[in-house]
Amino acid sequence: MPETRTAPADRVYNVLFLCTGNSARSIMAECILNDLGRGRFRAHSAGSHPTGRVNPHALALLQRFSYPTGELRSESWDEFDGRNAPEMDFVFTVCDSAAGELCPVWPGQPIVAHWPFPDPANAAGSEAEIGAVFAEVYRQLHTRIGIFVNLPIASLDRLAIKRRLDDMGETAREPA
Repeated sequence: MPETRTAPADRVYNVLFLCTGNSARSIMAECILNDLGRGRFRAHSAGSHPTGRVNPHALALLQRFSYPTGELRSESWDEFDGRNAPEMDFVFTVCDSAAGELCPVWPGQPIVAHWPFPDPANAAGSEAEIGAVFAEVYRQLHTRIGIFVNLPIASLDRLAIKRRLDDMGETAREPA
């Protein structure tokens, strides 16, 4: 029988966005959710093999949209799998590489979903062409996260939420 437990409407949900390098997609997703979900969600990001720096194109794009960027950093997912780590309610992999890796056991038994996006850090060409790729991935992230924050999470059971999140990862795929 499916679990029918629902969450209180006034709680803040912890969300972790994962990518291999934690330099672009997961960082942008963290900023977007912290903005769109203010008061309802607290976003974090991490990588299985962090690059150690936020991609300069991602940073420039986020600053252009007036996101706070002073505390952004490329960090390891190891920071989120210990006793002192915040319990996650949701964990999203935003790249195929991280989705295929053996992930740590996350405290809190979060709902996990895979939302693949093209890696803008692999973009080549002029500064304008690279900027356009980053802008398109940002737009895709913003759209999907906007849908996520409007889900009636407090009134859905875990299985229904998981199904919707998985559907979003499948049906919302867009070409780069």
